Amino acid sequence: MGKGGEQGGDSGEPAAQIRFYTWEEIQKHNLRTDKWLVIERKVYNVTKWANRHPGGQRVISHCAGEDATDAFQAFHINPTLVQKFLKPLLIGELAPGEPSQDRDKNSQLVEDFRTLRKTAEDMNLFRASPLFFSFYLGHIIAMELLAWLMISYFGTGWITTLVLACILTTSQAQAGWLQHDFGHLSVFKKSSWNHIVHKFVIGHLKGASANWWNHRHFQHHAKPNIFKKDPDVNMLHIFVLGDTQPVEYGKKKLKYLPYNHQHEYFFLSEILLPFLIPCSNTLLIPLGAWLDPPRVPHASRLWGNSHFSWFCRFLESHWFVWVTQMNHIPMEIDSEKHRDWLSSQMAATCNIEQSFFNDWFTGHLNFQIEHHLFPTMPRHNFWKVKPLVKSLCAKYGVHYEEKPLWKAFVDIVGSLKKSGDLWLDAYLHK
Repeated sequence: MGKGGEQGGDSGEPAAQIRFYTWEEIQKHNLRTDKWLVIERKVYNVTKWANRHPGGQRVISHCAGEDATDAFQAFHINPTLVQKFLKPLLIGELAPGEPSQDRDKNSQLVEDFRTLRKTAEDMNLFRASPLFFSFYLGHIIAMELLAWLMISYFGTGWITTLVLACILTTSQAQAGWLQHDFGHLSVFKKSSWNHIVHKFVIGHLKGASANWWNHRHFQHHAKPNIFKKDPDVNMLHIFVLGDTQPVEYGKKKLKYLPYNHQHEYFFLSEILLPFLIPCSNTLLIPLGAWLDPPRVPHASRLWGNSHFSWFCRFLESHWFVWVTQMNHIPMEIDSEKHRDWLSSQMAATCNIEQSFFNDWFTGHLNFQIEHHLFPTMPRHNFWKVKPLVKSLCAKYGVHYEEKPLWKAFVDIVGSLKKSGDLWLDAYLHK
């Protein structure tokens, strides 16, 4: 139980006297109506403030009752500035005898990871190259202009249409990777500049909502591959994922689709079933922007309306899905296990071998491990921090998985088949 003077917090007044709390007490405050979290041993009551959190109330709620230090550092490019919002929420500190990490996490591993992050900062690996991102945006805009010029000069014949499809599909895919950079605040030093360009790229070039993307994607990064916390794995009406969910739902006799064939209809969806995952980027995110207006300001919806719906978006959505799913679906997908930041990200992500083509084709998401560990790091620096990450993982026996691009694609199908077979066995025999 807390000890000390009067408690501050949501009243807007800081505590008049330091109060000390144990992890046992802090962990009780992880409810929808009662949320505490710990950052650098300080305890904050974020219950009422969560709804005003710029990154969305869910992402901060997912860390309730836990040490959120590493998540806090990972998502904010200026933690010192953000501290002013935390100050009125401060209610105390961890008791002197309490460890800095909750639930018996390896404190030395956590400390070494934070040292690694500090090393990366000292190496200026969080500093973006203006030339890299200027060139990247320039080559996207050049492809868009080339497409318009081709239509003006050559009309819409079959040959022109096929060439246009290739150009626009490529520009859309590359714009998708670029909006991801701005969404993670990894280009400019000021958050506001990143937000402005993010809205332009995802809104005008992609036809989606920046706010809606942030709301979903930050949850994914905070708790990757964790059911009920990562929206990217909440797909029961289409797929069952991992090893535990298929068995659980098989026992409950849940059958929205024949999941034992999910590896087949995932592949067939590339051709026959555009309403499945490959088109979720095209349909669900813009639709969600209209269906959930409190989270998506009117201006954000206007950005989406400025986008022209080319048929190449259908082709680009397949590119998007295979690249984004290759790093996660074959990895561990399960319920919350309250791991430390490094271990949780490593369990849910894997890398694809580096090459010039792989870097460009995946928007550097072939470095998914480094991206998840350091979301605000500019992607052109992932290869520099990779040796440090591999060394730390080797020290603590944390598995660092890396594979060829072709194998990553094959593993998506294999993982879906394995999960589907687990579901069928439980559905028929348990």
